[in-house]
Amino acid sequence: RTIGAQGFYRFPAPLGYPVVFAAEGALWLVTAAGGAARRLTSHPGEETDPVISPDGTTLAFTARYEGPAELYTMPLAGGVPVRRTYEAEPSIATAFTPDGDLVYTTYQYSGLPTPRLVRLDPATGARTVLPLADASEATFDGSGRTLYFVRPAFHNNVTKRYTGGTARDVWKFALGSDSEAIELTGAYNGESHTPMWWGGRLSFVSDRDGTMTLWSMDEAGGDLRQHTHHSGWDVRAPSLSRGRIVYQ
Repeated sequence: RTIGAQGFYRFPAPLGYPVVFAAEGALWLVTAAGGAARRLTSHPGEETDPVISPDGTTLAFTARYEGPAELYTMPLAGGVPVRRTYEAEPSIATAFTPDGDLVYTTYQYSGLPTPRLVRLDPATGARTVLPLADASEATFDGSGRTLYFVRPAFHNNVTKRYTGGTARDVWKFALGSDSEAIELTGAYNGESHTPMWWGGRLSFVSDRDGTMTLWSMDEAGGDLRQHTHHSGWDVRAPSLSRGRIVYQ
């Protein structure tokens, strides 16, 4: 298949120029220039939410091979997936830290039905539940010491220009500190979500002009800039790598 053929392409995950994406229940790899896409997975179960490690060697994703949505990893060059989680709740591949730990989102460690972020060391399997309630959609700065995340979690409401009480906001948290998380987008009543850090700025998705488009701000939540101007058609599932964003 080629990237220009008709199809439903979702969850793009770039690594500079190559892009992994989900289509027809499988994961595929294609260059940013398009052309023939190479299929990476062949199991009849569905795979979604691909995330690529910073060194470009490992692909993490969520798969439903045995029924539950669990976390798996495999070499980006191809190979056999390894199951990483055995939770009672879905485990959604979310991000890698700069030093190669994998972060996923799950309800497993919540007393209330809200998501938590869990950090997994792929080498040892050790898990650390990050000290944040109702946290999802994570990204880290270059040092790995500052976490940007979304609270509350996605409300499964795609109503245009939604401004209800569960509209998402972007927050900032200094890992290893005793300080509270800081809300960065609270001045806007609508949606702000999917933070992506690069080069001292934080890109995110917001409907501030009536359509979900890409914006960016500085690390303190100021100096807002709009980067895409779609009219009516929302930006979905953006992902950033090495200064480039790919979105659906």
